[in-house]
Amino acid sequence: MSTRAVPFHCPYCGDEDLEPYEKDGGWYCRSCARAFKLTFLGIGVKI
Repeated sequence: MSTRAVPFHCPYCGDEDLEPYEKDGGWYCRSCARAFKLTFLGIGVKI
């Protein structure tokens, strides 16, 4: 299993023009110039 989750689209604009931004799951969208970070919480975790 990969330690990095890969997004299919930007959560802000929906575009797919993404590139890695930081080591710990950060991504940068070239379309809207926003950066965001993904965090995997687990499978079937009840919060």
